[in-house]
Amino acid sequence: MDNLTGMAIFARVVEEQSFTKAAERLGMSKSAVSKQIRRLEDRLGARLLNRTTRRLSLTDVGAAFYQRCARIVAEAEEAELAVTRMQTTPRGTLRLAVPMSFGQTYVAPLVAEFLETYTDLDVHMAHSDRFVDVIDEGFDLAIRISKLPDSTLIAKRLSYSSVMACASPGYLENHGRPQHPRDLADHNCLLYTYIRGAWLMEGPEGSRHTVNVTGNFTANNGDTIAEGTAAGLGIALLPTFIAGRYLAEGRLVDALPGWRGEPAPIYALYPHNRHLSAKVRLFVDYLADRYRGTPAWEVQA
Repeated sequence: MDNLTGMAIFARVVEEQSFTKAAERLGMSKSAVSKQIRRLEDRLGARLLNRTTRRLSLTDVGAAFYQRCARIVAEAEEAELAVTRMQTTPRGTLRLAVPMSFGQTYVAPLVAEFLETYTDLDVHMAHSDRFVDVIDEGFDLAIRISKLPDSTLIAKRLSYSSVMACASPGYLENHGRPQHPRDLADHNCLLYTYIRGAWLMEGPEGSRHTVNVTGNFTANNGDTIAEGTAAGLGIALLPTFIAGRYLAEGRLVDALPGWRGEPAPIYALYPHNRHLSAKVRLFVDYLADRYRGTPAWEVQA
């Protein structure tokens, strides 16, 4: 490293043709510059500069050495500039993990818009409803919809989704509409793999009730559960980002008016880095801006 420092100082002296001007450009004293050049010459065992009171000139060895020093210094400056650019303009590949249904409907279109603006960026998006390990699996960023366990990851809340008990009109006509969450125990309930069979419902004036539910259909994807519910299999607890279009089409209805499941927060998770890369920072800010206010899926519901 001392050699590299000396080489950079030597190259600046040659370019400025002056110890004094080189020192000013480098923010050093003239004596410190002279000392670095002497150390460099001593390490190399060769004289690099001819010094007189009026001018500097390169020795033959110094001229050959300068050509290589100038190239190394230029490459080092280019490397530093490349890092600076990557911290301000997203480049490379953004590895993104998203939940299946939410990712397809509410993340993928925004990724497309984002890539139209940042053309030097590639995005690799993996869809999965399981809890991916962001660090071990090599992701830059994950979108997660749930309460978060303790973690070393940074979590930025982006939005939320209401959760409601839904059923098809035909199912309710054949089996009756529950009047209270406790009545759900008497119905066939469609279950999401990653949520156990206890549903927490929140009702009028802040009342809360937990009911253990059972059913003959379990799936690890929300859209699959919604389709089964719309087909009349039973009652499902669905987030509005999935249920919204089914409700708008009349294929599902609110099975328990006045009661809602516990709201699901939506987070962006990413590793704790002192210097957050531009690709992660800008994409998280982009999502937060697009999800600001009442989200589109709540309007649909």
